[in-house]
Amino acid sequence: MFDKICIIGCGLIGSSILRGAEEKKIAKRISVHDKSKQVMEYLKKNFTADICPNISEATKNADLIVISAPLSSYKEILLSIKSNLKEGSILTDTGSAKKEVNKIVNNLGIKNISWIASHPIAGTEHSGPAAGFSSLFKNRWCILSAQDQVTREKLEKLKKFWSKLGSKIKIMSFEDHDYVLSLTSHLPHAVAYSIVRTAINNGDKFRNDIIQYSAGGLRDFTRIAASDPLMWKDIFFDNSENILKVLDNYSKNLDEIKSAIKSKDSKKLLEIFSSTKKVRKEIIEAGQDTEKPDFGRK
Repeated sequence: MFDKICIIGCGLIGSSILRGAEEKKIAKRISVHDKSKQVMEYLKKNFTADICPNISEATKNADLIVISAPLSSYKEILLSIKSNLKEGSILTDTGSAKKEVNKIVNNLGIKNISWIASHPIAGTEHSGPAAGFSSLFKNRWCILSAQDQVTREKLEKLKKFWSKLGSKIKIMSFEDHDYVLSLTSHLPHAVAYSIVRTAINNGDKFRNDIIQYSAGGLRDFTRIAASDPLMWKDIFFDNSENILKVLDNYSKNLDEIKSAIKSKDSKKLLEIFSSTKKVRKEIIEAGQDTEKPDFGRK
């Protein structure tokens, strides 16, 4: 499919792409760069790809460049590789916010390449290259966003790349992507961080009991709240406009619940709780989860 793929950044997502690309033989050559010396040492010991300490060397003659690094590092990365990108190559990424990244790419005036943003909706609460696995993207959605001047041929080629890794593909505008993800991913993370901080206070004499007897709800929020802090700090900054709007709406809904509890308005509480129950059924019907009890855990 590609003569050469370059992966910049090799944490959970980057290393999973690397594993999948090697397993599926998607490219004749794969080069990898990460700014962490520890990560580079891990890669050298565990992969047959070209592990390049020099980022320019890694991108040389690459037909597909995948940036899988924290959003705050994009500008530095793009400035480092800008003059070394192969004409006609595809530049993509794996970040969870797109509008601001698209601005950076446009402002840098990167020409003669096809910039198509990617967002594989996949991940775990673990981070680092050892956390990756080749089936991470299997049956997961990958959202692609591109400007009008990108050719159908290049878009189809990137779609095929993600499909080979196991993903289902959806095309969205940069703006629509950021709005939808602010609701489906960014808001739940903001809420999870807040809930865990509220429930687990280091000075609380019940802290050990709360952990010991944590019910499913708190337990599942701790999984979300264990996600990579650096990555999520960048996401909240890059998609701040949408996230602040949905947090305002969340606060209003929370105030509505508080008001119903204070006034002992059982009708209002039942109305609120009943209105959300059907969403679970719709998510299962959409194939985004299982109807087995306890999320299918054994």
